Amino acid sequence: MRVAVLSDIHANLHALEAVLADVDAERPDAIWCLGDVVGYGPRPNECCDAVRERAALSLCGNHDLAVLGRIPVGDFSGDAAAAAAWTREALGEAQRGWLETLEPLAQQDGVELFHGSPRDPVWDYVLSEEAAVVALELTSARVVLVGHSHVALALGWNGNDLVGGLAPAGTAPEPADRRWLLNPGSVGQPRDGDPRAAWVLLDSESGRASFRRVPYDLQATQGEIRAAGLPGALADRLARGH
Repeated sequence: MRVAVLSDIHANLHALEAVLADVDAERPDAIWCLGDVVGYGPRPNECCDAVRERAALSLCGNHDLAVLGRIPVGDFSGDAAAAAAWTREALGEAQRGWLETLEPLAQQDGVELFHGSPRDPVWDYVLSEEAAVVALELTSARVVLVGHSHVALALGWNGNDLVGGLAPAGTAPEPADRRWLLNPGSVGQPRDGDPRAAWVLLDSESGRASFRRVPYDLQATQGEIRAAGLPGALADRLARGH
């Protein structure tokens, strides 16, 4: 099955719409979302509606949980806390009800999915080789999908050595005899130096994957962030991809 995997949309509707248009051109069998549909960005309701309509499977992330009140806003710092508090007020009842149905982890045939990691599906970041090995040792599926870090990654493990690392646009890891941990990167707030919206096309049976980046109307999102009264730094960082 060919699956479009998205993560960390963060209420950036312009980025999400650009990614969905790119996804539609590939005609995958399904769309999966690894969580954090809301938080940081200015269009939480529209992003929830789009993901609810389009995705066959969705996880919740730490920002989603904070907006629902399951995680204290005080667990976040600075701009993230301000955005979570703003989103709590802006989120509609229907969108809140949908987020309430989601969990931070799931399993499909041959694939295990986590917002954070197998060690902690909500908070843990996989940003080092050590963390990747731990995640793979705690799972058994051929492909392990994680989000949360906003950094696109492809790491392969054969039980002895780890290969791969950052996964810029065009990366297409060869499954061979390895299990793979993949992070599609962030749709709405990339942090790997490339400001374009990220996603990955996965063949869940073979384990083959293709990492994609999509330009979007970044200035429009920046304007909406400022117009909503959200912290200006959240707008500024979009252009840097950090």
